[in-house]
Amino acid sequence: MAILHQATLSPTKLTIVTDYLDMLGWGAGPVQQVGSYRYDDPEGEVGVEGILATRGSDTFHLPFTYRGEPLKDAEPYLITTMEHSVLGKRWVYDATHDPVAIGCYLRALAGEQDQATLNVYDAAEQLVEVREPTVVVKAERRGPVAPDDLTLIRRLEEGVPVNPEAPALLAEWEGGNSAYIAFG
Repeated sequence: MAILHQATLSPTKLTIVTDYLDMLGWGAGPVQQVGSYRYDDPEGEVGVEGILATRGSDTFHLPFTYRGEPLKDAEPYLITTMEHSVLGKRWVYDATHDPVAIGCYLRALAGEQDQATLNVYDAAEQLVEVREPTVVVKAERRGPVAPDDLTLIRRLEEGVPVNPEAPALLAEWEGGNSAYIAFG
């Protein structure tokens, strides 16, 4: 279960997504968040979230990790820091280079880990809501994948696996839309 807090984030996730797309040179103009999904870190320390967003006619899959301290030797993959009103300073990384996230995706492809249930807590640590995910991720053609064979797809229009027999993760969101987000 992913523990979400009723909190204020600065900068907001939409700002982080917009700035990151700008940094990557992926389009221009306004960004709209389509939805997101989460995976649980088995150690309970790292937030693993995939955000789907549109800019123009493109849909992007942006996997992030949120950490309470910097990830050693990962400065090139640090996207930004943000202030979380409950958890304090968080380091936001490109999850494609974070070993915790990579482990989550590998387990998901093997059919060993489902996406997280979203439990929302208030400031008194009381459960106030179990939220439905806005993006549902399903494993197709499950099987083991070597870390070097993992591909996380970030431009979803290009997201067709090269090997149709390979394990794959399919994301589905509002309006019957779907795309592959990972394969091995």
